[in-house]
This record gives sequence, structure tokens and C-alpha cells, in this order.
Amino acid sequence: MHRIEPPQVAVITPTGLRPERLGYLSELHRSLRGQEDVSWEWILSTNGVDASPERLPPEIATDPRVKICARRRAGAAPARNTALNYVTAPYVTAADDDDLLSTRSLAVRYERLVETGLGWVAGHSADLAADGTLTTWACPTPVGRHEAGEVWTYWPSPMESKPPMGHTMIMARTDLARACGHGGMHKGEDYAFVMGVTGRSSGELLGHVVYHYRDHEHQWTEQADYRDQAEFDARVFAWNIGRSLHQARHSGDIVGSAVSRAFPRDHGHRSGNSAVR
Repeated sequence: MHRIEPPQVAVITPTGLRPERLGYLSELHRSLRGQEDVSWEWILSTNGVDASPERLPPEIATDPRVKICARRRAGAAPARNTALNYVTAPYVTAADDDDLLSTRSLAVRYERLVETGLGWVAGHSADLAADGTLTTWACPTPVGRHEAGEVWTYWPSPMESKPPMGHTMIMARTDLARACGHGGMHKGEDYAFVMGVTGRSSGELLGHVVYHYRDHEHQWTEQADYRDQAEFDARVFAWNIGRSLHQARHSGDIVGSAVSRAFPRDHGHRSGNSAVR
């Protein structure tokens, strides 16, 4: 009988177990099983009244490394936050139920975290097209070490774009992830997590692609109505987290002109630049 090693890394995945995404979820599981040089646990936060764990593919349901955190009330932010309660590994990252992890996705970040003692380490994300083509996202945050609060400086305005780093790119110490959480927004909860983690602790962005972001028609973030007032409010909320943490560590670095450019007198909803996902 195969002995299960204590997990070094936890992966959190909220999922509604929607039928059109179950095949993707199985592929994500296969990419987890293919991880090299690291032990892991997978926290599946089944999310919503229709997300019965009975829908799970058998190979996932019988994997002893999988923990089910079932929530009948839908909501990505509480699903992610509640899943943190089930983590036993010292480090944690996230993967959406329709995406994939590269072979050393977990190991390359874990090894660097252990080596450096940093609070977080991230890698790049690549868009995965239906034909298998991978296109690396041009992340605004440069490769290298970043002191606490520095990542926010690469996000000039929440009016025009999302944060300069994706939450699935980040692996963080579990205690740091719990200290930050995902806010409580209806959408864009990952924005708050990114600003919280990178604002509270130094970290590093590696040049390796660690995440494959699948491009398909059922993505919520690709729907025409995703960029609405709620998503805009989530961006502003997260940007304010980043600004406040930056100010706390770098008093006087932020001048009034920069803030006024980001927040003109008209605080109503404005269309974002869809070129930055």
C-alpha cells in the first residue's frame, strides 16, 4: 500500500462541480498527481447547494490526499477562507477548477520558500488555449525579490486594470495566508488576497511558468457582464488594502497627486481595460 507523506504544500480549489467543468477538474487532479519532488494535500471547497460531493469523479473522491470542505451557501470568498481551516501543510497555494499546474509548479515555489524563508514565492502564469498553445502572461510585476508593499507600486490605478500579480501564481506560508484571507467581496476576492500577502511580507517572483490558465467559453471572468460595479468595487477595495499596507511601511512614499490620479472626484463605475486580466 502506498504510504502518504505528510503534505508540504496545500492547494485550495473552490468548485461548484458544474457538469461542464468536471472534466477540467479531473485534468487538474491529474496535473496534481504528476507533481514532482513535493508532497501535497488538495482542499476541495465544494461551493453551493448543487455542489454535492457525490458528483466528484471517483478518482478524486477516493484519493486520500483530497479533503472535502462542503459549503451549501455559494460564495468564492467564504469558500476560500473556510478551506484555509482544513490546511495542515506549512505552505498553501490556489488553483481554479478549470486550470492546470505545470509539472514542478509546487516544488519550484516550495523549494524557494524553504531556501529563502520568505513569506511568499510566485511564478508566472500562462494562458492555455484550446489547441494546447501556452502564452505567458506579461505580469506587470518584474521577476525578482520584492519587499513588503512593493508589488502594489506596479498597480497604478484600479480604474484600468486588475492587480499586477495573480493569486494562483502565489504560494505563501499558511499562517500568512490565514492572516490575510480573501476579504468578503462578491467577486474579486483574490485581489484582496494578493494585496494582503504581498503587502505584509517580502517575497519573490520567479521566471518559471507554474500555472496554466485555461481559456474557454465557460469562464466567469470572460463573461460580458463580469466587469460590473461589484468587480470594480473589489478592485478599489484591494487597491486600498495595498495602499494602506504600503503607507504603513513606507510613510511619505505616496504623494497626493498619485492618489488623486487613481481616484478622481467622480468615484462612479468606469470600464476597465480588458487587455489586463
